[in-house]
Amino acid sequence: GVLPTANPEEAFKDVAAAFLVGAMPRKEGMERKDLLAANIRIFKEQGMALDKVARKDVKVLVVGNPANTNAIICSKYAPSIPKENFTAMTRLDQNRAQSQIAAKLGVPVKDVKNIVIWGNHSSTQFPDPSNGVVTIGGVQKPVPAAINDEEYLKTTFVSTVQKRGAAVIAARKMSSALSAAKAASDHMKDWFLGSGDRWVSMGVVS
Repeated sequence: GVLPTANPEEAFKDVAAAFLVGAMPRKEGMERKDLLAANIRIFKEQGMALDKVARKDVKVLVVGNPANTNAIICSKYAPSIPKENFTAMTRLDQNRAQSQIAAKLGVPVKDVKNIVIWGNHSSTQFPDPSNGVVTIGGVQKPVPAAINDEEYLKTTFVSTVQKRGAAVIAARKMSSALSAAKAASDHMKDWFLGSGDRWVSMGVVS
């Protein structure tokens, strides 16, 4: 069943997986640093509750931005849980990057893999296609060779992925919804079950 609650200790009791999405929302014109002060209070409280009542092998995914910073804050206040069990979501950026490559090549998104996201989930991230693989006509090819346009990969591709979040906010007047939920589901599924030969991007507290 589903237990609706505003009490973190009640919500996190014996959980094996925690999706932390409840951060201060980012609005048009805001940078993630603007969200930091409000989120320290939120993620301190959640970290303390996880430390007290969650399983010690709980897998924690921080979705709320700034995700990397919030994951570190949460981990700091949950010292009995291994640091590496706290992750920040960059899967949304990976999904966006692979979608851009798929659209450029005219193939289904499922046929693109191993695009890597370096850095924070922000405009400073770097989407890296250098190890990407695409399947075209049943044959696997390196993404750089299939695209065959180094200038595109270094400029338009990178900036499109970096600025996608801001573009969504400009269009919707709020941040992404279903695409973020799909990315969170992808992240946790692969963490629990593995991803075979497909690479996965996530921020991990170390």
